[in-house]
Amino acid sequence: MALSKEHRLKRRQDFQDVYKSGRRRSSSSLTLRALRQRQSPANTKEVKLRNSPKNKPATRFGISISQKVSKKAVVRNRIKRQLRAAIRHLLPNISPGWLVVVVVHPQANQCDYGQFLRELEQLLVEAEVINGHSRGSLL
Repeated sequence: MALSKEHRLKRRQDFQDVYKSGRRRSSSSLTLRALRQRQSPANTKEVKLRNSPKNKPATRFGISISQKVSKKAVVRNRIKRQLRAAIRHLLPNISPGWLVVVVVHPQANQCDYGQFLRELEQLLVEAEVINGHSRGSLL
């Protein structure tokens, strides 16, 4: 089961923005990059349509997994499914208005769902996406 459309990070420019100026936190099998979204006047119509609190855009996630993790697409897809399930599990606790990219390391080959869930939750807390906000102005 995939993430809902409003929670997917798809555009190349969004990924590049997160890589360029996002916060980076790492664990043994994952690296998380998170960037607070800026609300632009062009997005006001899109923002109003969402059901997120205070008209903030929904937090969107992208997963980056290379062939260095595994040459087999079956293995890479399994890891992506487990990560998406962990994100869905944590979604109610996540603050709105973030762009998040999860980069998978080759050590993730030996991880199970429980370990992904623990590591992802810890990284989101460290990046202040869960239970915290950035120190700067919100938008």
